[in-house]
Amino acid sequence: MPRIRVKKSGPLKGSINIDGAKNAVLPIIAATLLANDKCVLKSVPNLRDVHVISDLLRHLGAKVEYKDNTLTVDSSTINTYEAPYELVKKMRASFLVMGPLLARFNHTKISMPGGCAIGTRPIDLHLKGFKALGAKVNIDHGFVEAKTDHLKGSKLYLDFPSVGATQNIMMAAVLADGVTTIENAAEEPEIVDLANFLNEMGASVRGAGTNTVKITGVKKLKGTEHTIIPDRIEASTYMVAAAMTKGDVVLNNVIIDHLKPVIAKLTEAGAKVIEGENSIRVIGPKKIRPIDVKTLPHPGFPTDVQAQFMAMLTVADGTGVVIETVFENRFMHVTEFNRMGANIKIDGRSAVVNGVDSLIGADVTATDLRAGAALILCGLIANGITNINEIYHIQRGYVDIDKKFRALGGDVRIVED
Repeated sequence: MPRIRVKKSGPLKGSINIDGAKNAVLPIIAATLLANDKCVLKSVPNLRDVHVISDLLRHLGAKVEYKDNTLTVDSSTINTYEAPYELVKKMRASFLVMGPLLARFNHTKISMPGGCAIGTRPIDLHLKGFKALGAKVNIDHGFVEAKTDHLKGSKLYLDFPSVGATQNIMMAAVLADGVTTIENAAEEPEIVDLANFLNEMGASVRGAGTNTVKITGVKKLKGTEHTIIPDRIEASTYMVAAAMTKGDVVLNNVIIDHLKPVIAKLTEAGAKVIEGENSIRVIGPKKIRPIDVKTLPHPGFPTDVQAQFMAMLTVADGTGVVIETVFENRFMHVTEFNRMGANIKIDGRSAVVNGVDSLIGADVTATDLRAGAALILCGLIANGITNINEIYHIQRGYVDIDKKFRALGGDVRIVED
């Protein structure tokens, strides 16, 4: 099995380009099922998850081609509304095909989803939305089946601003009769990107990026061309890496507004952040100041950057506190950090991080996608060699992470046992 080997490196310096956003592209690929026509998606990252959902669309009968970061999907040949366990188990986002299939065929049957083990992330809010639109939902033998004579617009309130549920309900509602209003909707930039794509296809989605999204159903959607937004989580990861290695790094292809919470906390930690029009420069401090971080739904501090900031705090000059409010099981990386000499204690959903003088290289395991990236950050400043196992997690969300770090002077390599 391959692993990532990281050796202690000096300050990261240079510039790299940020790829298209994983969390934006997956629902948009699912949304191509809504058009009985061809869609062209640009700035599509070459990620394992992109290829998994592409294989799922091919199973459904679509023609899918990927070349030079451009994905072309022709959904006119779709011939089934069932998604099997073998494909859905590989990635939780596969469940996002349920809304489009229900909208297009009034019937769908999907295996229960898989994904990172960072919490329960129940699908009940998705199903609540489908029921509100008039679908009958049945769960049996590990499959979720939804069917209806025709979807009808409705008003519903999400108990939690779930990103996936907001996206799935939006996609189901675009072809429903009448108006659908989603209250307490997720406000993430990826919701806005999906809404923009749907509107380019001929949908009528208003309010994306606020807590109330209104969808007026249309009769049909057409194919279109769309460019995926930059990945704010990938950008955040390299920003933290620059700060904790005392580096000087420029990231190109970013949207500054998507990075505001991360910029604020990095500045608080002592880093210098210089904003450009489509770029950002991070200059690391001589010593990291201890800060407190609390994850929240957007526009709060993103849970997907929590592990990276905790990695930075392991060598801060004092004690910081990290509070995780979004996922109840997202501290699994603490054991791995402590294996490298960190001093972190967990109390419920809070982690108290006592900064140490230095970390020590060790054999560690990526427990999930963002934890794996955070272990690379630790390895860059740890004495000795760090070997990271289960790297398929990391490859789900980062394009050529080893090459990008090497371009900045980091000693990061994928090696075979």
